[in-house]
Amino acid sequence: MTEQTTNFNLHPQLVNDCIELAELPLCKLLLCNDSAYPWFILVPKVSDVTDIYQLEWQQQQQLLNESSLLSELLMQVFLGDKMNVAALGNVVEQLHVHHVVRYKSDVSWPKPIWGQQALTPYTEDELNNVKEKLLTKLSVILATL
Repeated sequence: MTEQTTNFNLHPQLVNDCIELAELPLCKLLLCNDSAYPWFILVPKVSDVTDIYQLEWQQQQQLLNESSLLSELLMQVFLGDKMNVAALGNVVEQLHVHHVVRYKSDVSWPKPIWGQQALTPYTEDELNNVKEKLLTKLSVILATL
């Protein structure tokens, strides 16, 4: 049995590599600080969970809802060719789900993005642009939940 807790902390690697963007009902929404891809991460605010099956059934459903909502929104905002969604956990054991908008023209296509090149951090202008594109639409959606 898992429990959403106020003691929840992000894994140090996620803190180091990502920018916190928003709080969803179950998850924190992060932006991976790599401007090569629109790369977002959902992290359920549940302590000591490494895999989706360890979440309570209702939390699993909420994660699926948040993931689907985010995927659809990202494809609308970033006009990608493909949405990649993955929960690996081989390096960062804390449950987190990657959402990466892919383009047939991106540097790693059609390979996975991991290990292909070094991260390219966002400039302040690029970061503000991503936030402006996404957070306005996300806040409208969250207000209806």
